[in-house]
Amino acid sequence: MTGARTSTLATLRGSIERIETPGDAYMPGRVALGHVDADATLQGGLALGAVHEVFAEGRQSAAATGFIAGLAGRAIARRPLVWVRQDFTEIESGALSMSGLAELGLDPRLLVVVRAADVDTALRTAADALACDALGGVVLEVWGEARQFDLVASRKLTLAAQASGVTGLLLRVAAQPSPSTAETRWIVRAAHSPPATGTAWGAPVFDAQLVRNRHGPVGRWIMEWKCDECLFEKPAAYPQPVAAAPAHRSHQTPDRVRERRAG
Repeated sequence: MTGARTSTLATLRGSIERIETPGDAYMPGRVALGHVDADATLQGGLALGAVHEVFAEGRQSAAATGFIAGLAGRAIARRPLVWVRQDFTEIESGALSMSGLAELGLDPRLLVVVRAADVDTALRTAADALACDALGGVVLEVWGEARQFDLVASRKLTLAAQASGVTGLLLRVAAQPSPSTAETRWIVRAAHSPPATGTAWGAPVFDAQLVRNRHGPVGRWIMEWKCDECLFEKPAAYPQPVAAAPAHRSHQTPDRVRERRAG
């Protein structure tokens, strides 16, 4: 029995060392995001079978959710996606909109949403889901600071993702980053969408800052999500609209008008 325990501990220590070793000790498969500069920085795209973190301020929760949905759409390859949400998250930001996710290009038929009563339950559920190799990805969404998200919890999630090949996406809103074994860490904000024709909404555009990259440099890009193609791209350049001068008013400045009246 003692020998078996020693062997298990040695295996776990080896796995942890492999995760924490910088460089090319662990090089997972990747999927291109579509944004040329981001993919080049990520050495080909988002790492699969790894854990990625996305952070945002509370007022940027919608943007962060859209960005996570885009990452998931690229990573799951038409396989099921489990989205674990703490109950408090739903109170703060509302329920996920299936029609909204469908408009982003994410098939709601592939989505399983799990509501967890607390952070501990959410962590356990996400770890169990990451161990299931039938899934394409797992999103774990928790609002606010959570002491349970320590380095030990991060290691467990990363080990589960590497063992199964399932990609983990951690959505943290109104929280500060802490040490972790995540492959990448992003800070996401909403950016201005290009003007749309008619009554259509503009395409989702994100200000995405990569602040941690285990296998390369970091960067910051404006990334537009193409809902039909389900990929990120550089926003197309477009002319800024300029308001036309009203036809019934003079082009003279108010000071000039006052001078004429005084004269």
